[in-house]
Amino acid sequence: MKRFEAYLSQNLPQAPSFHPVYEAALGDMLSAGGKRFRPMLLLSIVDAYEPMLYEGALPVALALEMFHTYSLIHDDLPAMDDADLRRGHETLHKRYDEVTAILAGDALNTDAFLSIAQAPLREDIKIKLVTLLAQNGGGQGMVLGQAIDCYFENKPLNIEQIKVLHTNKTAKLIAASLQMGAVIVGLNVATQKGLYDFGIDLGLLFQIQDDIIDETQTAAEAGKPTGNDGDKNSFINLLGLEKTVQEADALAKDLQRRFETFDEKIQQALAPLMTKYLYRHKG
Repeated sequence: MKRFEAYLSQNLPQAPSFHPVYEAALGDMLSAGGKRFRPMLLLSIVDAYEPMLYEGALPVALALEMFHTYSLIHDDLPAMDDADLRRGHETLHKRYDEVTAILAGDALNTDAFLSIAQAPLREDIKIKLVTLLAQNGGGQGMVLGQAIDCYFENKPLNIEQIKVLHTNKTAKLIAASLQMGAVIVGLNVATQKGLYDFGIDLGLLFQIQDDIIDETQTAAEAGKPTGNDGDKNSFINLLGLEKTVQEADALAKDLQRRFETFDEKIQQALAPLMTKYLYRHKG
């Protein structure tokens, strides 16, 4: 991912003005690190099938990271999780103020679509990419999940409702990242759907793992506040730690089985990520 990190550092949002902190705030959380999981999924698919399109896909990968980062900035706000730490750094509303954090998130959301629009790809491909990001990140996807999460805090949900919550809040953007890579390289509709469905369960596994990490790691180990899910509809709160770990193990095994049904290029592309993340809840 060195190429992506270099591209990101060279293409941080620019908005020069006499505002003392606005431009810095736009780039702070982007450059603060993170797993870059969504860009990696997209770029791995592109590199496996059409390496010549890798450079053209970088703005789309950046768009995914910008969009994801906007969601984290807003998720950390006092009206939502009221978090002080993200990616090992102070959250934007703590470093600056709440207004700056809200506006930085707004800008990254919008600028993500601009990054796709300006990518050196065919116009019909870019329309599909914009559609996928909007469908999975907007009112029918990630934002819906966040709305459910916030509204039902202190109001216990059942296991199926929790899965709906996290399928929208976390999994859909991960699934879209895989499908967007497939769209860029022109994979057929059936393969796109297979990757998307795989990404939904991979995203759900990620959320279950995050719940386990929140329960078992310190803030320093996780790079963000932990032990704060007491009022949340988390898998831990519903199932307990032991059963949540069993749920993660079962889902990881199923994903491994399905992964092995993909063609050789997809397997080679995603193998490093599978190795690194499939059982990260094991520590």
